[in-house]
Amino acid sequence: MDKHQCIGLGLLATGAGIGGFAGKDGDFLEMPIHSFPDFVNFRIEILTNLCTMTQSRRRFLKKVSGSAAALSVGTGLLNQVYGTPEAEMRWLQSQKPISPNDTVRLGLIGAGIIGHYDLDCALNVPGTEVVAVADLYDPRLERAKEKWGAGIQTTRDYREILARTDVDAVLICVPDHWHDKISIDALAAGKHVYCEKPMVHHIDEGQAVIAAVKKSGKVFQVGSQRASASAILEAKRRYEAGDIGELTYVEACVDRSDALGAWQYTMPFQVDPKQLAWDKFLGDAPKRPFEPTRFFRWRNYKEYGTGVAGDLFVHLLTGVHTITGAIGPQKIFALGDLNYWKDGRDAYDLVTGLMDYPKTEKNPSFQFFTRVNLADGAGGLNQTRLIGTEGIINIGWNDFTLRRFKRPTAPMYSTGYDALFTYPKAMQEEFLKEYDQKFPKEQFTRTRSEEPEVKFVAPGGYDDRLDHMIVFFNAIRENNPALVKEDALFGLRAAGPSIACNLSAERKAPVLWDAEKAMVVEAASAKAAPKSAVKGKPVARS
Repeated sequence: MDKHQCIGLGLLATGAGIGGFAGKDGDFLEMPIHSFPDFVNFRIEILTNLCTMTQSRRRFLKKVSGSAAALSVGTGLLNQVYGTPEAEMRWLQSQKPISPNDTVRLGLIGAGIIGHYDLDCALNVPGTEVVAVADLYDPRLERAKEKWGAGIQTTRDYREILARTDVDAVLICVPDHWHDKISIDALAAGKHVYCEKPMVHHIDEGQAVIAAVKKSGKVFQVGSQRASASAILEAKRRYEAGDIGELTYVEACVDRSDALGAWQYTMPFQVDPKQLAWDKFLGDAPKRPFEPTRFFRWRNYKEYGTGVAGDLFVHLLTGVHTITGAIGPQKIFALGDLNYWKDGRDAYDLVTGLMDYPKTEKNPSFQFFTRVNLADGAGGLNQTRLIGTEGIINIGWNDFTLRRFKRPTAPMYSTGYDALFTYPKAMQEEFLKEYDQKFPKEQFTRTRSEEPEVKFVAPGGYDDRLDHMIVFFNAIRENNPALVKEDALFGLRAAGPSIACNLSAERKAPVLWDAEKAMVVEAASAKAAPKSAVKGKPVARS
C-alpha cells in the first residue's frame, strides 16, 4: 500500500442534480436529488483507499464531483482504511427534503466582492431568491440588475430592504464598522441574518448583537465558512477520536504575497462623488473629505476594518474552535507592523499572535500561534497544524493530512547520541543483557513507528461557503436557530481574540480575555491607554 492514501470528502451542492450509488456490477446508478438537508445526514462514506479504486468507482467520483451529490467521510473511516484493497461507497439519501414551495427571499446589503460571492452561493441553494440589493455606489446597483435581474429593487438605503415584508433574510456584506448596526436593525425588523465576519468592528459591540439575536428569535449566522467546511468537520472527528493524542499546541497562518491579497482591489480611475454616498459610508467613523480609496479599499484602514487579524485570524480561530470545542484563550499577545504595503493604509500588513488556552473538560491546556503576512516573499502559505503527543493534523483550506506514530512501549536507548557509549564496555554489555531480560522483543516495542500518512481531499468544485449557506437556510426553514453553530456568541468568541491582537499590538502588552463572557479583562493592561479595538464610538448611524 502506498504511504499516501487519498480520501475524498466534502459537501458539494449546486442545485437539483444527481446522486447515486455503486450497483452490484460496479456500474454507477443515478437517482434524482431535489434538495439539500442537514449536511451531516447527507454524505457518502468512503471506507478505504480511493487511490486504488476500480474504473467504475473512478467514474462514480467523476460524476459526483460535477453534480449535486455530497461527499463526506464516515466516522469510522480511519480504522477501516488499512489493509482493504478496494473502496466501498454508501449513499445516504436526504431525510429532510426541501419543499420547492418553501422559497426564502433574500436581500443583499453590500454588493462588493464578498457580497457577490455570498449571494451567488446562496442562490445555489434550492428555494432561494434575491429580491433587493443595497449598496452605496450607484454603478454597483446597476451591475446588480445586470447580474441578478432587472426586476430586483436596488437602493442606497438598506432600511428600505428591511421594511419589505417579503424579505425573509439578509446577507450583510458591508465594511466591518457597519456590521453591528445593520445586524441589530435587521433582527429588529424580523429578518434572519447572515453577517460576514468579523461579527463586530469593536469588541464591546458584540454583546448588543447577542442580545438582539436572543430578543428576535431569528436565525443569525456569522460568515466564516470554516465552521461548516467538510475538511474542518472531518478533522474534528479525527481529533475527538484521539488520533493525534493529547493536543499540545496549534499553529496557523494565512500568508499572502500579491497586491490583491493585500486588498489593493481594482477601483475606477475616476469616481463621481455624486454616485457614491460618502457620508453614509463613514457612518460612526471620523468625518473626512471625499476619498474614494477608503471606500473601495476599506480593509486597509482601522476606522472601517479590523485588518488582517479581524479578516483572517477569525477564519483560523473559527476552525480551531470548531475542531477542538474550545471557546477561547485566557491571554493574548501580539506584534504588528506595516512593512511593505505603504500605500496610505494604517492597518498592519504583518501580525503575529500568541494565545494561551487553559485546560478544560474538553481539552488540555495548549498554545495557539497565528500569523498573517501580506508580503510573504515565499509566495504565500495557508495552513493550520494541530500538533498532538502522537500525531499531527495539517489542514490546508479544503484538505488536510493526518500523520500518526506509535511510541515504543519499552524505554528507548541508542548506541548513537545517548549516554550509553559513555559508560565502560562491561557496563554497556551488562545494560543490554538486563534490558533484553526486562523488555523482551516479543512483548515490547523498542522504536518509534510511523503510520501511513492519510490525506483527505475535497472533490473538484467543492465550495465550503455553500456548506455554510446550507446550514443557514436549513435553520431558517426548520425555524431552529440552534442548528447554527457559528451563532452570535461563537462569532464574538472568534472575533474578540482576533481583534484583541490589534489591541495587544497597539498597547505593546498582553490582553487578558474572559472566554466565557466574551470580553476583555481591562485589568490586564490598566496602564495602557489605547482602547480603539475594544470600544466603539458613540456616534449615531442613520
